[in-house]
Amino acid sequence: MKRRQVALPLAVVACAMLTSAIASAEPRAVIELFTSQGCSSCPPADKLAGELSRDPSLVVLSLPIDYWDYLGWKDTLALAGHTSRQRAYSKSRGDREVYTPQIVVNGVAHVLGSDKGAIDSAIAKTRQQPGTLSLPITLSVTGDQISVSMPAAKDATKGEVWLCPITKTVPVTIGRGENSGNTVAYYNVVRRWVKLGDWTGAARTFKVPASDVTAAGGDAFAVVVQAGSKEAPGNMLGASIASLN
Repeated sequence: MKRRQVALPLAVVACAMLTSAIASAEPRAVIELFTSQGCSSCPPADKLAGELSRDPSLVVLSLPIDYWDYLGWKDTLALAGHTSRQRAYSKSRGDREVYTPQIVVNGVAHVLGSDKGAIDSAIAKTRQQPGTLSLPITLSVTGDQISVSMPAAKDATKGEVWLCPITKTVPVTIGRGENSGNTVAYYNVVRRWVKLGDWTGAARTFKVPASDVTAAGGDAFAVVVQAGSKEAPGNMLGASIASLN
């Protein structure tokens, strides 16, 4: 069953493996799954997100929403900001399509979260949009410090740089609602959004304490550079993801 509602913002950059070394990402897509523990149609999409997260060319993020909480089960991972982000996306697209499970690909196209064929088609289509994932992101972790760097870019589209602490796998046993009695695993769950700064085309380097990730319950993090703003998100300009362990 395709769950729908009314219309939210944000975005992110990141894809790499690192310990205390350097990581460079060249992803072909940022996949954002809007999901809910209270949605009976979501578990197949959550499982698919786990499968997609193993593809090193993809930055996969799960964004649990809260607008189905009234159905009898309060989502234990949901953030109100994810709901706002989903609605901002629908407003930017102009279609007002907000539902679960919904996947937004590269900040511009939306498809049913359990439809892999549609996801693949959206990846191919959005890659043709000028500037999409053209900005290389370098991530490194040294001791308790995360470094995020990007080179200067000519004729750059303005946007924002976001860091997201993520938890790679979260199993949840659901006690009520449409998925009552089921244990569902959620993958690359975003725990918060941290704006590192604005993107104007100049070379940038940001330093962030690794404790900002772990304090949010994260064991990995994603960084995204996205055109537009939180209130009016556009296409993904760069992205990368890295594990802390």
